[in-house]
Amino acid sequence: MTNIQIGGMAPIRLIAQDRAETSVAFVEATILPGRGMMLLQARLRLASGEIVDGLMAPDLAGAAQALDGGVDDFAGNASFRFGGSILAPYANRICGRPTPDARTILTEIAGHTARLPQNWGGKGPGAQQFAMHGLILNQPFDWRRSAADRITGRLVAGDFGVGWPSLTVIEVEWRLDSGGLALSVSARNVGRDPLPMGIGWHPFFALPSGERRQARLRMPARQRVQVNNYDEVLPTGHLDPVSGSAFDYLSPEGRPLGDADLDDCFTDLIRHDGVALAEVFDPASRLGLRITARSPQVRAFQIYAPSDKAFVAVEPQFNLPDPYGVEWKGHDTGMTTIAPDEVVRYDATVTPFVLPSP
Repeated sequence: MTNIQIGGMAPIRLIAQDRAETSVAFVEATILPGRGMMLLQARLRLASGEIVDGLMAPDLAGAAQALDGGVDDFAGNASFRFGGSILAPYANRICGRPTPDARTILTEIAGHTARLPQNWGGKGPGAQQFAMHGLILNQPFDWRRSAADRITGRLVAGDFGVGWPSLTVIEVEWRLDSGGLALSVSARNVGRDPLPMGIGWHPFFALPSGERRQARLRMPARQRVQVNNYDEVLPTGHLDPVSGSAFDYLSPEGRPLGDADLDDCFTDLIRHDGVALAEVFDPASRLGLRITARSPQVRAFQIYAPSDKAFVAVEPQFNLPDPYGVEWKGHDTGMTTIAPDEVVRYDATVTPFVLPSP
């Protein structure tokens, strides 16, 4: 593809094989096996015929510079600042007891003490610091291209190097299919103890028009996780009904983003034929994106959409934020438990479609 390597491995480019030249579709995708099999970019053909970047992400050279393992990329942090990183064995935040090195926290996971990277936190004075978005962000996968439009990867993760309960093998597949983009992830328990698992995906969908105020979001969920503030963004343990509130995105036509700043977890999902979904509409470019998840373990969508940026991050995930936090008082927070020799599967599909002319 190029001479550039990221995470010690060459980027892999997928090319759609079944695209109709007259339809809106994903036509290319770039995967980074050296960075947790993350999706760097997905090229999208619009109704106008123009081919644009479907994700907010730098080019290959810019990505190589950002994903260099430096201070700003501690524990793979840069992977979830653009593109579409895969999150496992937990999505979102996990809090714990800080250690003297100020780079790790200790927390109890299903009766086991795990030492997680302290790789994120609030920016204000005294703000809490915590672990964020899993343990595979910068992990290299063994990979195999099974066709021009698909790639698979495998990681023998063990205990992820942090004392996570039991032992894990993760397998990933990316594919371009029927105009859409699909991700499949499986986690297998190859150890002797029950394996807690939360899986998610963190894609930054670009708004091709660049006109953020007119973009619309549809999020069929009955409740939103209440947070303490939008600096730490930590859950209080309460779930608020969204109907009639400023977070009501239930309408099939969606709700304009306007000037809303979103960094919110929506749950109590309204499924259609067993499928959880969210939709992003960019009327000015006549583009709609439908993000679906069939996995019954997907309990939540995190939506991240700053008011001054022309993207919407839509993150289907198993677990609520800080799933082991005392604030939840025993509430089921979505972490699934995998028995020895068993497997859990996650999937997410993005389907583009044409919106009517204004």
